[in-house]
Amino acid sequence: MEESVLPELAALRDGLGLAPDLPRRRDSGEVCRVRSPLGHESTLFSRYAEVRAVHADAARLRLDAIGPSPGLAAEGVDDEAMKHRRAGRLLMLDPPEHTRLRGLLTATFTVRRAQALAPRIEEIVDEHLGAMAAAGPPADLVSSFALPVPSLVICELLGVPFADRAEFGARSNRFLDTTMSPRERLRLDAEADVYMQALVAQHRENPGDDLLSLLIREHGAGALSDEELAGLADLILIAGHETTANVISLGTLALLQHPEQLALVRDDPSAVENAVEELLRYTSVLHAGFVRVAVEDTTIGGHPVRRGEHVVTSLPAANRDPALVANGDELDVTRARCPHLAFGHGIHHCLGATLARLELRLALPALLKRFPGLHLAAAPEFKDRALIHGLQSLPVAW
Repeated sequence: MEESVLPELAALRDGLGLAPDLPRRRDSGEVCRVRSPLGHESTLFSRYAEVRAVHADAARLRLDAIGPSPGLAAEGVDDEAMKHRRAGRLLMLDPPEHTRLRGLLTATFTVRRAQALAPRIEEIVDEHLGAMAAAGPPADLVSSFALPVPSLVICELLGVPFADRAEFGARSNRFLDTTMSPRERLRLDAEADVYMQALVAQHRENPGDDLLSLLIREHGAGALSDEELAGLADLILIAGHETTANVISLGTLALLQHPEQLALVRDDPSAVENAVEELLRYTSVLHAGFVRVAVEDTTIGGHPVRRGEHVVTSLPAANRDPALVANGDELDVTRARCPHLAFGHGIHHCLGATLARLELRLALPALLKRFPGLHLAAAPEFKDRALIHGLQSLPVAW
């Protein structure tokens, strides 16, 4: 296939659904070549079993063996520079470095700590719903609720000053834009590094009870370098609010399209937990797992993968695979929980899954109860060519 006609991963989505060719390829067992958001030419796997196999094989399919993208290489980024770009960023690392860092973070960012945030999350949710009500309809649910709620939660968790929240949010939104030039991406990365290094220094000097201060206090005297701390904080900030924000907005849109299911989520507290799992599966905001490179010859689902070949997975296609669920293209909040891949799989399974689930279980019913007449005020605008699938705007009224 000619390089110029390779489809991009973001182009394999169609609103809340999948591009037509993707289910056909998945169901027939076909693989295809695609271009990753940063320009790596990769083989795409989309069957549920194959996607799990790719994510489970950190020995032969590695994240840390990926070199610079063609665009970054053209800007002078080499393998040594890539080592610094990966520092602290768990989604770019494999064992043994990943094992060491994840162990330190898991010991600090416990399930109990995440669940202890529930009262504060409820306050943040109520504050933003109150502001929406006071301003009156119409409102953009993305900018007024879906984005600021998880952004505030993750900033408070990490200890990011409130005054910096807007600037940080704008920077992370630009970071996820795949149309950005490699030169602009490097400039943005440098800005983020400067900010994060300054944040680490501030927390060293004036530690609090936030996650970053705890990491510094417990592991920052040798176990974690400042470069690693900054990388960890950057990853948690971006991953911790953009993904949840997009599930809130896309999930609300999906429920608005299914009023009987919306009513169930609004009125039946016992239905919320399963509904959140179904919305995570159905929206699958991550287009794909991170690109991996084979460090030795292997086979995935009967397809040979040669040493040096790049592979990537379609999480949305896998989450709708008939091998996982029946009628996977349909939303059904009464569906029994299934082992979906919205948070990934294997050693890189999302560390913040507990917090994300908690935010969704609190935010969605609260929104629907506060505005029982919630409805679309205009057509939603989907993000175009973004690293994470979502909505640019969701105009609503009540």
